Amino acid sequence: MKFTRSNPLLGAMVLVAIWWLLASIGLVKPILLPTPAGAIRALIAGLANGELAYDLMVTIKRTVTAFAIAAMVAIPVGIALGADVKTYRSMEFVVDFFRSTPVSALFPLFLVLFGVGDQTKIAIAVFGAALAILFNVAYGVMNCRRTRVLAARVMGASQMRTLLDVYFWESLPQTFVGLRNGISIALVVIIVAEMFIGSNDGLGYLLVQAQMSFDMPLMYAAIFCAGLLGYMLNLLFLIIERRFVHWGGR
Repeated sequence: MKFTRSNPLLGAMVLVAIWWLLASIGLVKPILLPTPAGAIRALIAGLANGELAYDLMVTIKRTVTAFAIAAMVAIPVGIALGADVKTYRSMEFVVDFFRSTPVSALFPLFLVLFGVGDQTKIAIAVFGAALAILFNVAYGVMNCRRTRVLAARVMGASQMRTLLDVYFWESLPQTFVGLRNGISIALVVIIVAEMFIGSNDGLGYLLVQAQMSFDMPLMYAAIFCAGLLGYMLNLLFLIIERRFVHWGGR
């Protein structure tokens, strides 16, 4: 395999090398920083015995559920708001206010509204992801080429046809930016919620349990799974975007 400065594996190898060096020279106590090999063994063992695999699948299920709900709500609302600039401007403060508010600060509110359970974790992840998606969709619609919108209206297209055939397709490049942000936010919120909102499964729960029992190899294995999951989800949307939104910027 040929390595160049643009090869993504190069950064991963540098990170592992630094990790191995720190663990080998004892700069950090071994109980706090196991070797990469120790973390990999814990990862393989956790996947083999089902403990890590189960928690990973639970987190994926919650993340995908929250993201799907957020996308189904935010995309049509974002298109409708973006198509009417005056309406969006009147709602802009509300959208920006909650988009700028740390989602973790709203945990107590969602606990009061939904109680302790999966519905709380999913609801707060939906809230955070939906705002990111809505913001990007609305701006994508507002930046549509006016000539295409005017052409559709001249040809007698109704408002609904214009929304579906012009605004939707024109805003897709920006929509995918929102979708990538949304899936990342959903994953982060779900894992944090699993750590602090009455969970008995999920990667967040496993992280806390491994840390409390000083099972550091398992903790690092769970961190690796969370990071890899986020990377793979983002990569998936990049591939879909490049495959189906090839006209972006044209």
